[in-house]
Amino acid sequence: MSRSRGERISDVRRLMAAARAVYARRASLEADLVRSTGLSPQGVELGFMSLERDATDDDLASLVEAAGDARHVHVVLSANVFVAPMRALALARAAAPRVTVRPSPRDPVIARALVEAAGDDGISLVEERDVGAIEADAIHVYGRDVTIAEVGARARSGTVVLGHGAGLGIAVISPGADLCASAAALSLDVAAFDQRGCLSPRVAVVVGDAERASSFAAALDAALSDLGRRIPRGTLLDAEREEAVHWCETLAFAGRLWRGPQHAVGLDPGAGLAIPPTGRHVLVVSSDD
Repeated sequence: MSRSRGERISDVRRLMAAARAVYARRASLEADLVRSTGLSPQGVELGFMSLERDATDDDLASLVEAAGDARHVHVVLSANVFVAPMRALALARAAAPRVTVRPSPRDPVIARALVEAAGDDGISLVEERDVGAIEADAIHVYGRDVTIAEVGARARSGTVVLGHGAGLGIAVISPGADLCASAAALSLDVAAFDQRGCLSPRVAVVVGDAERASSFAAALDAALSDLGRRIPRGTLLDAEREEAVHWCETLAFAGRLWRGPQHAVGLDPGAGLAIPPTGRHVLVVSSDD
């Protein structure tokens, strides 16, 4: 029997209450999250600020309306943003009375904590890695495009696979914006999760001439330096470090580079330089439009 909109909203509100309970005991989860995410303790605390703990009635109604209708949704989680399981679980629970969740083996901390705190019989954790063994109407998979393709290829016939893949965050600095204030605000978004989120800004488009873009890049470098002292960057993966070295060398040769011990800001001279890697690296470009 299909649930009413009110029942779906109530189920999501139960998850919201679980998120508040997890947030309240975040200090007890810090050590595990530092190990699983590679973030610094201060970076973990900053990440917890993005844990969704409440929503308006209109927001929840919109979520339920967009979630679709299924009997059983299986969720495959990724590890880039440790608070992301909250939204993934809310979307699945809004859609179905039964939700199974496979946490990321690299970062299962928040998924397990949320399911435990929710105490919802409709949500359960599973360790099964073969999606072909899952009898679900729909699979919500989060991660790289190649992961989504693999799940789609292995899922049972008739199972709908909904992929939530990689994204790219771009900030626009409008003509009337104060450069220092904008740089300070952007630095927080860059530092969150050490820039591994799909909404993490990696490019800043400054509306104006090259001189204004250069001034913003210098302000962003100063803001990231200050933030790095208060919220140190965590540990980068080997591949992330290699990409960072290559990107910085390219910018130093073909553009202009401001490089700190925990970040780098590059200014594109109009040559169409590469998108920077994660790990607090930002490419600044100018645009007259």
